[in-house]
Amino acid sequence: MTPPPSTALQIAFTVEGLKTLAVPPEAIEGFGPEFRSSMVGEESRSRRLGDVGANDPGLWRWGTAERTPHLLIMMYAGEGLLQNYEAEVQGPSWDSAFQVLDRLPTSHLGEVEPFGFVDGISQPSIDWDGKRKIAGDQLEFTNVVALGEFLLGYPNEYGKYSDRPLIEPASPKAAELLSAPDHAEKKDLGRNGSYLVMRQLQQDVRGFWRFIDQAANSDPEERQQLAEAMVGRAMNGAPLVPLQNNSIDGIGGDEKDRAYNQFTYGTDSIGARCPLGSHIRRANPRNADFPNPVKGVISHLVQTFGFGRKGLRDDLISPTRFHRLLRRGREYGEGLSPKDALDPAPPNDDERGLHFICLNSNIARQFEFVQGAWLMSTKFDGLSEESDPLMGNREPVDGCPFSNTFSRPREHGPRRRVTGVPQFVTVRGGAYFFLPSLRALRYFATVGS
Repeated sequence: MTPPPSTALQIAFTVEGLKTLAVPPEAIEGFGPEFRSSMVGEESRSRRLGDVGANDPGLWRWGTAERTPHLLIMMYAGEGLLQNYEAEVQGPSWDSAFQVLDRLPTSHLGEVEPFGFVDGISQPSIDWDGKRKIAGDQLEFTNVVALGEFLLGYPNEYGKYSDRPLIEPASPKAAELLSAPDHAEKKDLGRNGSYLVMRQLQQDVRGFWRFIDQAANSDPEERQQLAEAMVGRAMNGAPLVPLQNNSIDGIGGDEKDRAYNQFTYGTDSIGARCPLGSHIRRANPRNADFPNPVKGVISHLVQTFGFGRKGLRDDLISPTRFHRLLRRGREYGEGLSPKDALDPAPPNDDERGLHFICLNSNIARQFEFVQGAWLMSTKFDGLSEESDPLMGNREPVDGCPFSNTFSRPREHGPRRRVTGVPQFVTVRGGAYFFLPSLRALRYFATVGS
């Protein structure tokens, strides 16, 4: 919306919340299995997500057992407007309707997250009009992603529709819902909604910079270079690999976008500039459907049938386009510069962190895949004994007793290894929510009455 509204309210539900509202079981059964099971619903899921050790859900402040929320209410307002808007939303009926489990405050650190790096500068470009042809192989990385990867009721990158509830038109309160585009005889409760993943991530800012400083022998230049290598970007947001001359579809809407995002890792296959295990390279490998450039029909066929050159890391990473997230974080706690982080902590030092939020239409294929197969994995892109340098829990896994190293390859010579990397980010809460359309919201509000 241009211009954006001065205030906004978003409401999302857990499966327990929908059950409490007496949403019919047959409607709930139509939601994706991960949403119905919940973020903490299976021990194997917790293991895949890295929610073990210090991240164990049993230690969370909210999101498990009696602290499982039914509803997430997010209030947004322009500068100086939030207090009055919050009072307006929390009207006379608020206390009779809700029991508040927790209030998650946010802070404004400018463009940076608590570790001090510019954040929120890379997002997928959504194909709102459905103009992009999805059929066939994607031979080059593109930042344009099918609308159905983020909104339910639209084709995704496979040209299919993700799981969502389709109900009979004669069902109570269903008349206002839109018809399903792939099943015209049904009403689409999920259309224009999305699955929302939220995790509260506490960041040990002092621990991060102190470890980096120790590993760099207190050399300021080496300290910054190591920190940037772990993140995968310069502190000002600039990529560590050169920008490419040719444009990338979906990038370049403005000069800032080009400066931050007009790059892939095609010229840095060994990770000499941006390490293979760096955070942003794990979170978005920026690859296409084939590991090597496709030049003509013959090259296409050769790679399709598994022939051609066999590089050490060929085809180790799934194509990025099937695992994109629409991500937004809201930091909390006071800002702390890298220099100040090296000073002794005062009594009652402020907690710092990020309220991580992402939207996706398939929790397993998008959020859980990125979190488990890319961020937490010690085998990402052929690596060993490494998990994400920022997000990793450093717990041993089957077949790999160590996950606390970080390597920086070099063009000529052995890679440089940093060992004994501690845990810098700890999960303090989390849940899977459904963010409904306005039609679905009205349905939820009335169907159980």
